[in-house]
Amino acid sequence: MKNPEANRMTDTVGRGFIMLERLAVWLQALAGWRRFATAFGLGLLTVAAHAPIHLFAILLFTLPCVVWLLDGTDTPTRGNWKPARAAAAIGWWFGFGYFLGSLYWIGEAFLVEAEMFGWLLPFAVAGLPAGLALFTAAAFAAARYHWGEGYRRTLTLAVTWAVAEWLRGHVLTGLPWNLPGHVVTASDSLMQSVALFGPYGATLLILGTFLTIASYDPRRRQVRDDKGMRELGVWRPVTVAFAILGLVWFGGAVRLMASDEAWVEGVNLRLVQPNVPQQEKWKPENRQEIVGQFLRMSDAPGDQGFRPTHIVWPESALPFIVNREPVLRSAISRVLAPGGVLLLGAVRGEPDEARPDRELGRFFNSLHIIGPDGEIRETYDKAHLVPFGEYLPFQSVLEAIGLQQLTRLRGGYQSGPGPRTLAVPGAPPVSPLICYEVIFSGGVVGSERPGWMVNVTNDAWFGSSAGPYQHLAQARLRAVEQGLPVARAANTGISAMIDPFGRILDAVPLNREGVIDSKLPEALPPTLYTRIGDWLFLLLLGVIAALTRVKPAGAR
Repeated sequence: MKNPEANRMTDTVGRGFIMLERLAVWLQALAGWRRFATAFGLGLLTVAAHAPIHLFAILLFTLPCVVWLLDGTDTPTRGNWKPARAAAAIGWWFGFGYFLGSLYWIGEAFLVEAEMFGWLLPFAVAGLPAGLALFTAAAFAAARYHWGEGYRRTLTLAVTWAVAEWLRGHVLTGLPWNLPGHVVTASDSLMQSVALFGPYGATLLILGTFLTIASYDPRRRQVRDDKGMRELGVWRPVTVAFAILGLVWFGGAVRLMASDEAWVEGVNLRLVQPNVPQQEKWKPENRQEIVGQFLRMSDAPGDQGFRPTHIVWPESALPFIVNREPVLRSAISRVLAPGGVLLLGAVRGEPDEARPDRELGRFFNSLHIIGPDGEIRETYDKAHLVPFGEYLPFQSVLEAIGLQQLTRLRGGYQSGPGPRTLAVPGAPPVSPLICYEVIFSGGVVGSERPGWMVNVTNDAWFGSSAGPYQHLAQARLRAVEQGLPVARAANTGISAMIDPFGRILDAVPLNREGVIDSKLPEALPPTLYTRIGDWLFLLLLGVIAALTRVKPAGAR
């Protein structure tokens, strides 16, 4: 006797197969503006997998759809590159939608002083995504040139796309914002994978998994019945890919369950988030109030008698050149506990020997470590400056026609020498990361391994947008990669104490004033990624590229 429940399940699965096949055939048949509009929409939807939405499941739909769009282009040859250009156009429109959705919030910075910079907003909001989309365009064109059948074409696209993301993170100083692999921050367990193969390996894992859903190749068989996909064995590579993803998740879950909480003895941190609006920060009449606010928040009694030994203030915390203000540093020393230390972001100025009276002429975005006597013990100068925000590419040419960076500092900031490990009295040595330096994997610590990282930032430029949430997500990834805790102090948020497994121990929400009082978690031993960097990612690229040469089941 037949089981009615089993019959209903079979019917449901069959209908699902038919719908998926029809979707694949429909996408393959798209042409002209409909094809490009669909690619743009898919790119825009894919952003929902990232912070703050974390709609991870959207990738089940968007990534396979781009494969089926590419199926609708002809096969390029050495004598006919027109199909490759069509594939590049699909990639460009997908990338433009993806990066527009990922980076729209940069427009907020141009509204802080809208009377001066507002006219640049549309050029920045559209221009940067248009440029970054060239990487996606190149990936899609290269994949289409080496297109195979079945699952082979999905793996080919995963490889070329992952390579393009690595290039995006390195070419012209790089901008690895919202790599596809960053979606692993939706799961603490899955996020542990970056301790093994870093963000580019995670990118390859995510792309290789979700693209395999498009193993059904509509060019090989049109919609016929509910057995069409199963007869071709297309679910075998899908099952293998998701099994691997499941194993990675399981390994991360075991790693977290086996973790022990351990704290550095004698270190009590206080992270200060003043929530000063960017429009108010540099007005001369607000200077005294801002200084007073920082001092009050730093000296306020903590819960259960908590007395901070080390206080962290955010990027460019005070509207002063702190290294030129001994009276201010003396006032700071009075709110520190005996032997206490302050780490603060500050603009640092150096005299220009060529100017009269040795006026300040060189400026740095810096982090100072100030001891209990008010003296600056250590200084780190930001090395990875923000183009157009902290310096102008082709500075002399662009300033000659009246342009200046958002800091309105003629000549811009000077760049520091690169990652450094600084000595901190009473605490383990620290690796300082100023603002978006935290988004660059593998370049966040110096030659000496620190005991923790501190990230000072000012995301007030970007209002209540998705930007600060995405920035925080990438700080969590750096903690896992390095096996180091991250103390993050932001002007308007999101400040957080992050343990070496990337878990947020405490945080102050966006656009709130508050402090975080926390002990300092102990560092873990160096991770595999810390020791070998992107070499495992390169090895995986080679293995998957080799799999694209394996003849798929059911191929004629």
